Amino acid sequence: MANGTKEKWDPALTRLLTSLQQATNLPSTEEELGFLSNLLQSKELHALVNVHNTIISNGSSDRFFPLLSTSLDILTEILEEIAQRPYMSPDCKELFYLLQKPHIQGVLYSHDSVAQKDYYPHLPEIPREVEDDEETIKIVQLVKSSEPLGATIKTDESTGKIVIARVMHGGAADRSGLIHPGDEVVEVNNISVEGKTPNDVLQILQNSEGTITFKLIPADSKSGIRESKVRVRAHFNYDSSTDPYIPCKEAGLDFVKGDVLHIVSQDDAYWWQARKEGDRNMRAGLIPSRALQERRIIHDRTQAVKNGEDALPVLTCSQFPKSPRCTSKPKTKKIIYDIAENDDFDREEIATYEEVAKLYPRPGMYRPIVLIGAPGIGRNELKRRLIDTNVNKYRTPTPFTTRTMRPGEEDGKEYFFVSREIMEKDIEEGKFIEFGEYKGNLYGTSTESVKAIINAGKVCILNPHYQALKMLRTPQLKPYIIYIKPPNLETLKETRSAFRARSTFDINNSRGFTDDEFNDIIKSAARIEFLYDHFFDETIVNADLAVAFSQLVSAANRLESEPLWVPASWVQ
Repeated sequence: MANGTKEKWDPALTRLLTSLQQATNLPSTEEELGFLSNLLQSKELHALVNVHNTIISNGSSDRFFPLLSTSLDILTEILEEIAQRPYMSPDCKELFYLLQKPHIQGVLYSHDSVAQKDYYPHLPEIPREVEDDEETIKIVQLVKSSEPLGATIKTDESTGKIVIARVMHGGAADRSGLIHPGDEVVEVNNISVEGKTPNDVLQILQNSEGTITFKLIPADSKSGIRESKVRVRAHFNYDSSTDPYIPCKEAGLDFVKGDVLHIVSQDDAYWWQARKEGDRNMRAGLIPSRALQERRIIHDRTQAVKNGEDALPVLTCSQFPKSPRCTSKPKTKKIIYDIAENDDFDREEIATYEEVAKLYPRPGMYRPIVLIGAPGIGRNELKRRLIDTNVNKYRTPTPFTTRTMRPGEEDGKEYFFVSREIMEKDIEEGKFIEFGEYKGNLYGTSTESVKAIINAGKVCILNPHYQALKMLRTPQLKPYIIYIKPPNLETLKETRSAFRARSTFDINNSRGFTDDEFNDIIKSAARIEFLYDHFFDETIVNADLAVAFSQLVSAANRLESEPLWVPASWVQ
């Protein structure tokens, strides 16, 4: 190697290489020694060491200092700010997509790590040697305020001692850095807790004012618990004040179905710690874990069955006038159905929490809009109106059929006409998101036809049978699912009668809806909502068609301009 190159070698690495070459009787193979020797002589390693030494030597210099150390956080704030704009200029759009590039974010991440001096190795603390008969005691003082202390206590089953059960992230106890799960409580305000119950200790705390002094025996091991970054969408309502089993009602976090929660700790099998996403309150609250909530739902459903109730809204065959299984009504419109309907599979799904992440819109790659709802609720009309606003932008896939082509029809326009053998084979291979049979002919919508619209840079609009959600809700399609919900029965009758709505159950649309049909819409909607509401991204109540359409247009615009929460697997 040239001397000019050797002059740039790091002295420490040079000495290490010399020592390696002079050493004898090392317990290593020639292959291992050769690898280490080549590594120590590599230009890449010396260049990295030089960069490291430059950062270390200039880190304390007044000439070299970062202007900020949170550039990645600022990038996130800028993205959120841009995404909320009703209109983006071309320059704004270019910045919006540029800041999402992994290379830009990687550079800013590296910058922040250097600015925060987060390049030193994290070594474990050196344990202190303590005499066997010596017991460490720590005294912790906290100022009592309107804020809860942020810790719960319990009786240790094996020792009978009062111990810290959990420390709430962001609470006063957590911020002190001195109280940890497993610590044994010896005294509170100079009052011994020996022989007392957790309720007795809580009473002492409630009667205390000003400074509260804890005398604690530290737990044997206190591994630093890092805050989780998991976000979940809740699929049920929770009110901690009515939960008889929560360890501490004051520590509970209330939420409603649809809220996005930041799960900061899942260490407890039954009680997680969480914050509402976007909530500036740093203290976490207790919520039931997924396992606990699933057990509760199973218990409630089991009790309902024992009491002779049905946890699932029951509809008879006659209440599904469009189902292929129902042949009693002679005048029914043709509609695509999954031939092998099986609601028992969906009944077994227990929706509690779903891990989510934000998905940012991408130019030219639009998410399909899926309208789900009961037959007769108005999905076809809403779809037609949305497509009419921009026929070049909004498209619906052309269905497949095995029936023969009629005069005036074109293959690929009204339908794709295929043989029954081919279509049955494609159905068997899972290539159709929905399919059904009508008057001896198969009809269906293929997954590829949906992908073709997406790949062409168009917005695909679908209004499938609700069971098609199992095929549609995939990371490949990333659909935005809107549930079209009926109003209450009285409003449904009034609005349809006022606008002289024609029955969609009549092939000629020559009459209004009957009372039985209105009841069928309500019951069918209840069943769909019970089975699939955890799949819905948005709900639009179709009490007034003009209002519902306006909400649909707003949803379509929001889908193209705002980052939205989706299943986490869709963005990984």
